Amino acid sequence: MKIQGQMFIWLSVFILIMAGVYGVWSKEPVGTTALFLAFGLSIMIGFYLAFTANRVDAMAQDNKEADVADEAGELGFFSPHSWQPLSLALGGAFAFMGVVFGWWLMYFSAPLLLFGLMGWVFEYYRGENRTQ
Repeated sequence: MKIQGQMFIWLSVFILIMAGVYGVWSKEPVGTTALFLAFGLSIMIGFYLAFTANRVDAMAQDNKEADVADEAGELGFFSPHSWQPLSLALGGAFAFMGVVFGWWLMYFSAPLLLFGLMGWVFEYYRGENRTQ
């Protein structure tokens, strides 16, 4: 994780320099603001990765002498099947179409989004997947 944190921190330094150069050179506020926001996002990710790298064990990518097989093993639990992302995608699509066609479409997207989000959060608290 140390490598990723350093990469994001150096990326944020580059974006900050480019935002300054772009702002002085073009005098265009929207692109300059977008670059400063990109700097903020990358510095947040870099700080988080660098901060948590001190609290977790060293991973294989932190060792210069590591092989690919050193990182092998179980990565975690991933849901084998779930219908909740479909509901979230449909709700998000209706929400974005609501911005284009009319805010009344949000009345249809909000229940879909809430249903998908609640279903995804509580997916393994009920039903046949309760014991996983």
